[in-house]
Amino acid sequence: MLLSDYQWSHNPRGLHNRDVYDHYMDVGRYLVPQMGWAKLVCAGAEYHNQVIEMLDNDVTPIIRIWRGFIGGTRPDEGMYEAWRHYLDLGVKWFELFNEPNQNIEWPDSHLPDPDDIENAIAPIMETWIDWAEWLIGMGGYPGFPALAETAEPGVSSIKWAENFIRYLAERHYDRFTYVINNGLWFATHPYLLNHFYQEMPGGNPLHARPPDQQRADEDGWHFEYPYDPICQANDPGRTVWGGTELAPTGDPNGLIAMGIVLQDLLKRYFNAGPVPVVGTEGGIWPIPAPGEPPEMYAPDNRYPGYTRESHAEATLAMFEWIVTQGPPWMFGVACWKEDLYYEDPHGEVPAIRRLAETPPLYKNVLPIDTASGQGSGYEGIVTAVETGPGPIHGMPDFHFLLLAPGLSTDWLFEAAARYWQAFRPAIMPHPGFIRYIPYSRSLAVTVIARPNDLPAVESMIRDAWPNVLYDPVVGESPEAIAAILDARVTQQRRFGAAWPY
Repeated sequence: MLLSDYQWSHNPRGLHNRDVYDHYMDVGRYLVPQMGWAKLVCAGAEYHNQVIEMLDNDVTPIIRIWRGFIGGTRPDEGMYEAWRHYLDLGVKWFELFNEPNQNIEWPDSHLPDPDDIENAIAPIMETWIDWAEWLIGMGGYPGFPALAETAEPGVSSIKWAENFIRYLAERHYDRFTYVINNGLWFATHPYLLNHFYQEMPGGNPLHARPPDQQRADEDGWHFEYPYDPICQANDPGRTVWGGTELAPTGDPNGLIAMGIVLQDLLKRYFNAGPVPVVGTEGGIWPIPAPGEPPEMYAPDNRYPGYTRESHAEATLAMFEWIVTQGPPWMFGVACWKEDLYYEDPHGEVPAIRRLAETPPLYKNVLPIDTASGQGSGYEGIVTAVETGPGPIHGMPDFHFLLLAPGLSTDWLFEAAARYWQAFRPAIMPHPGFIRYIPYSRSLAVTVIARPNDLPAVESMIRDAWPNVLYDPVVGESPEAIAAILDARVTQQRRFGAAWPY
């Protein structure tokens, strides 16, 4: 299955519903801020009318049928009845378990140790994989259980996730491989804390704007924690997996951090992935009251805090970053939650107005095979303090080949086969990966594009990264591209005629 095969709005904006029994939910609260996702926790099929209206307005529902203290117990018939109902309406995205690393999700609030495989991991995974296969048979996409994102011992989301994936590899390798190839997606709960910032104008990635100067419609935003320059300058080499003195047990508290963990586990144990990731609750939370100083919302003092007004700018910027710079597998976030945004005692939260007045950006999903084994794209990568590639001295250290957005993989296979065989450039899934080449290394990017695609690609590569050798190959068809690239192979010329190598 390809990432581009999944059916959804392609709009990463999302909102979590208000309450399990909120039968009278106002769908307008999702349409006004132009949401693309609606996370709906419900008791049964009570959201029949709302789901129809959402689907009619290109809002993609994600359904979780709620049962208290469920642990790893089997779904009851009422849950299956509700799932069938929503499937019949056209819903495809579903979750079963939620934050199984929290005691409130277990009978008697007793949280088992994640290393107690038979009592903690097995009940969840045995029930989940049976449900996932059933759901795929019904035409749905099963969400892997979202975890409360923390590195604390006993509840560590990284530990629980690895034990889950390892268990499936050891006991249900073929069954889970089937699920990977037929609709699996990862649910995460990315509560960002204050792990984001916007650079001051001038290009110094370590100089963060104060909250009152942040603007969503200006460049310089960083949501890649813990791979951003501030984190790397403070704790060089930190990854989601830890391994540094300041983060020995890992660091999953960022927008895409837990998604990276899960994608890399999928690669490690199944040589598969990536699959879609959707934050089914999270975002920038809590929401400040008017006049509260940003210091109140700065649990990590390496980064600026945020105010009620800058929360609106950062929320809009977060959604746009997912489209323009986020990894190809990151599909969106459902902010926590509807009543906090609309029923705040101080009035509607400014983020709603900011989203309502700004048309959403839509994500162009690349046709990456979920069985390809590409992983997250971040494994082993650490952002240098000076972000992006440095100047070229002689031959570039790295050579990437990129299909312009909108082109199918057929262009790669039909047009670039001989060229790839001759020069073996790495296939780059998205221009955003350029920022993870350290300044100490240089890069060339050969781009396959149609004439109409060129302006967008130029802005993402040539204009954004002046040190990169930008090498466009332009044609209206795969045959036209092949003629150019085949001539290069004959001449043993890796890049265009203007380049001496």
